[in-house]
Amino acid sequence: QVTLVESGGGLVQAGVSLRLSCAASGRTFSSYGWFRQAPGKEREFVAAITWSARNTAYADSVKGRFTISRDNAKNTVYLQMNSLKPEDTAVYYCAASNAIDVVITDRLYRYWGQGTQVTVSS
Repeated sequence: QVTLVESGGGLVQAGVSLRLSCAASGRTFSSYGWFRQAPGKEREFVAAITWSARNTAYADSVKGRFTISRDNAKNTVYLQMNSLKPEDTAVYYCAASNAIDVVITDRLYRYWGQGTQVTVSS
């Protein structure tokens, strides 16, 4: 059985950092992505990474502030979020794919975690 479990969310003030983790079990995936969904909004792409970590992709809104990384030995992917803003408030989801390259489209991910809430106060 494949499971993805996110952790690391919380309530923070603007300007601080958080690191989200996504631990996968059941198998190894070739690429991972982070998505987020704010209340009343569509789910949106945040970041993606391939197995080798050579290829990454970021949404323009987080580029320069967020960093995605992975530890293949631990089968875990991370999202380091710096300089958080109130508009980063959302439920953050981890997703896994067998795609060779980075995937920024949510419909191409087969496996999803349950999400972790990130709330940034001003």
